[in-house]
Parts: sequence; C-alpha cells; structure tokens
Amino acid sequence: MNATLAFDRRQAAPTDDVAAGAPPSRIPDDKTLLRTAAELSRDLHAARPAIYWIDLLASVTVGYGALAAAILLPFGVPAALAFAVAVLALYRAASFIHEVSHMKHAALPGFRLVWNLLAGIPLMAPSFMYEGVHNLHHTRTRYGTIEDPEYLPLALMKPWSVPAFVLVSALAPIGFLLRWGVLTPLSLLSPRLRRVVVARYSALAINPRFQRRAPEGAARSLWHMLEAAASLWVIGLVAATVTGVLPLKAFLVYLATISVVMVINQVRTLVAHLWENEGEAMTVTAQYLDSVNVPPPGLLPFLWAPVGLRYHALHHLLPGLPYHALGEAHRRLSAALDVESPYHKANYRGLPGLLDRLVRSTFAAR
Repeated sequence: MNATLAFDRRQAAPTDDVAAGAPPSRIPDDKTLLRTAAELSRDLHAARPAIYWIDLLASVTVGYGALAAAILLPFGVPAALAFAVAVLALYRAASFIHEVSHMKHAALPGFRLVWNLLAGIPLMAPSFMYEGVHNLHHTRTRYGTIEDPEYLPLALMKPWSVPAFVLVSALAPIGFLLRWGVLTPLSLLSPRLRRVVVARYSALAINPRFQRRAPEGAARSLWHMLEAAASLWVIGLVAATVTGVLPLKAFLVYLATISVVMVINQVRTLVAHLWENEGEAMTVTAQYLDSVNVPPPGLLPFLWAPVGLRYHALHHLLPGLPYHALGEAHRRLSAALDVESPYHKANYRGLPGLLDRLVRSTFAAR
C-alpha cells in the first residue's frame, strides 16, 4: 500500500566522493562498467527452477512450522525463538515477490501461482501489489524522480523521517486487514471508491504521490482473482477469530509475524539506496551508485537481505539476472574491473554503517 506520510525535503551536504564531485543526476554513464557487466553476465540469465522451488518450499515449510510452534508453545524462550525463526523464514518466502515481478513466467511455470497460494495471500501481500509497480522503479527516466513509486529522497529529509518510515511499516497488518476485508468488498459497490482503491491502495510503494493505473488485459484478470482470494482469506480469518474457531492468540501472533516481517523489510529498504537524488532523471551508472551492495564476507545480510537483495546495486545494473546468479556476477565483476571502477563504490560492509550514514545525512541537512 502507498505510504501516507509526506516527508519534508531539504538540501543535504554531499556524503561521498562521487556526490562531492557532481550531483547524482549529473554523473555520466561509465561505458566500461556497463559493457563489462553485460559481457560477463551473458551466461547467467537463465533461471534455475530447482533452486527457486526448493528455496521457496523450504522457506514456507520452516516458516509456517515455526509459526505453529510459536502459537502452540506457552510464552517463554522457546516460543520466542520459534517466533524469530518464523519471521526470518517467512520474510525470505515473502521476498520472492521481487523475483516474481521480474521473472519470465514461462521459464518457471506455476511459480507465481504457488507463491501467491503459499505466501502472497496468507501474508496479505499478493503479487499484483508489486507487479506492474516495481518495474517502474527500474525505468531509466523514472528512477529517483517523482514518478518512481519506490523512491523518496530520505537523505535530504528531516531526521524524524527515518524512524517514522520504519514505524509506519509496523502498522501494515492493520492496513492489509482494512484493504482486503473492508475496502475490497465496499469498492465493488462504489465505482468512485474503486478508482481510489486501485490508484492509492493497490501498490507496495513508498512514494505517497504515486497513483497506480487500472490494470488491463491478462493483468486485470490476475488482479481480480488474487484480490478476491486475499479478501476471502482476510474475511474468513477475522470471522474465525470472532467466532472463536481460531484462538485470539493465534490471530495476534500471525499479525505480529507480518508486522515484524514488514519492519525488517522497511529497514532493508532504508539501506537499499543512498536516497540522495532530488528528483532528476539519472544515468544507469548514477542509479547504480545510488544503490547498495552488501556482499560477502558478511553473513547477516543473508537474513535481512535474502533472495539476492544484498546485491541491490548490481540488480539495478543487471535487473534481468535471477537472484541465484547475482553472487557469481559480483565475483566476476569484482575481479575484472579496476579498483577505481565505479563498481566498487557501491559495495558496503553492513547495515549499521549504512543506517548511520543515512541518519547523519538527515542531520547534515538541518
């Protein structure tokens, strides 16, 4: 769903050598980087179905098994550990929505449907909320502009914007319940409300100005099918809780799991980019430098940036690569490109330093 907070923007001081030399929107394309990336990744574009299926099925199996344990166990350390495992495993499963939005579905027949049945609908975030939205973020002339659904100049905003950005995500389960359980059925009775629901409440976006266009063709049919399924899921879940069929504890643990998953994802989003562009169109190299890789040897990104998201900058350079190929592409590019190449300037050590950088940038703009 769209963000609803309007954050204040201000001019910020440059925070790295590249930005100090030129604003992000004026960084030219590095032809060597683009050519080398294309050449070295030519054999990596084929998705490997076994990896996708095993990863997804293992994630949901562990996730829902741990969720059941967290519900059934009495409050205590074992239940807390089960809850933590459920959050991390279901977060990984949910993160496949990013792959679903990029993949050629003929290469992985049935994967989108199964993902929606096992993760998208149960976690109240079906794939149409991201498909047709995320691809706009990768459009050459939209990235970092007012038309980008997934960009805000956070580094140029007030310091309170960062914690507010995270806290809003904690309320996502409430928003999802309202979207699917209330707005969906009511919008069927009101064309005017329906237009608002489609434009404002049908995208996993962070830009509060973004308004989505109504789907057409096959996308429209898929949208309606998944929306109906999500609505029935939520209405059934609430009805089961109200009537006592589903214990209140189970319902609350379920909502808490989704809330923590959304918070982790929002924190990851905070460090996915440097958020330093002021709205101008950017070159591919500039987009890459405004994005973040957190490559090995760090191990924790495997948990908070799963399914290839630790190579977010590389993904912007080569958006067609499947997640399992990003590590190999990174190794090849790191070895082939000179240490002065822009490629190495988008690699960072970990989450704490990136968060510190972002927070310091907001204070520097005061």
